[in-house]
Amino acid sequence: MTSRAAADPSVTDFEATVERVDDREVVLDETYFYPEGGGQPADRGSIGGVAVTDVQSEGDAVVHSLAAEPPFEAGETVTASVDDDFRTYCMRAHTASHLLYGAGRRVLEDLGYGGFGIGESKVRVDFTTSTEIDDERLVELERLVNQAIWDSRSVSWERLPREEALAREDVAFNTRTEEGITGETVRVVTVADWDVAACGGTHVSNTREIGPVTVLDRSNPGEGLTRVEFAVGPDAIERRASDHENARTTARALDTRIDELPDAVDRLREERDALEREVDALREQVVEARLSDLREAVVERDGRDWLVGDLPGLDANDLADVARSMAGTAADVVVLVGEDGSYLAAASACDLDAGDVVGRATDAFGGGGGGSPSVAQAGGLDASAEEVTALYEGD
Repeated sequence: MTSRAAADPSVTDFEATVERVDDREVVLDETYFYPEGGGQPADRGSIGGVAVTDVQSEGDAVVHSLAAEPPFEAGETVTASVDDDFRTYCMRAHTASHLLYGAGRRVLEDLGYGGFGIGESKVRVDFTTSTEIDDERLVELERLVNQAIWDSRSVSWERLPREEALAREDVAFNTRTEEGITGETVRVVTVADWDVAACGGTHVSNTREIGPVTVLDRSNPGEGLTRVEFAVGPDAIERRASDHENARTTARALDTRIDELPDAVDRLREERDALEREVDALREQVVEARLSDLREAVVERDGRDWLVGDLPGLDANDLADVARSMAGTAADVVVLVGEDGSYLAAASACDLDAGDVVGRATDAFGGGGGGSPSVAQAGGLDASAEEVTALYEGD
């Protein structure tokens, strides 16, 4: 027979007759253990004093896996006990997921249900929606969920004729669940004036039983899906307290109040941007001064003018751009080395191939490089800037 857990989740202690025992697997004539399914984990507890490690639906039977071989046989009456704490957690978490979806109905466009799962410390709901769930909407989802909890909305469930349930536009279906509906009826869970969904899980009878909900984060687990994760109960309380402590610590460090943190952050961002602009200007001055020195040190070898030196503050791409701009004006061949010696760029405005020029460095100091005859780069050199420049100055 099917589990009676969803129909009456308040039952956690019951007696039943053992129908079958197969090693550590037990089937009862009736059970209030919830079998794993639909994103909700299996109930925990014990049968005949032996711990239940798993519960699964197999055809018309609910199979209970035990931690050890049972001391009872088929035909005996046993006492079973469902772990009340874990059952309560699952009921609260599952109902909270319905509130989150109901909140999504109010702030998200083209909303669809993509999946759900209860974990040990957090719960996930996957949405399909054309709306970007940014920080502002994430906060609004949490606010709406907790408001629905505060409003003490009743939660009820009933079985409706299959065609009637499928025809109702207000009933949320998981696509996989909808495709798998083969029975004559569909179990529909209703949160009063908030959400209606096809669901076979266990639920509280009133939203006030859920307690606080804290939205944790969002992610994109697959194309077209947005995953929202949240915590309920003690984990939600701890996360909220931690966030509040972090906000207070940050406000104290910035010598401001929590409600003024956004303005303080904006001021810091403006100061950072101003400092970055100042650093960039100073870096340009340093580069220009160094280039001026290098122009004065151009040497002629084999009928070609060479400009070789290290240049601080620029990456390999920037070095290549500067070398390209100087080749043909400051010198025929320009070789610029990064300040730590691990990379360089070369540009040629004569018959020398820039790739061959940087190849001298990679042959001598390892690494790799390449480019066109006019501009090339190399990186991963195992040498100092002085060693690399000396390689070319010694030609």
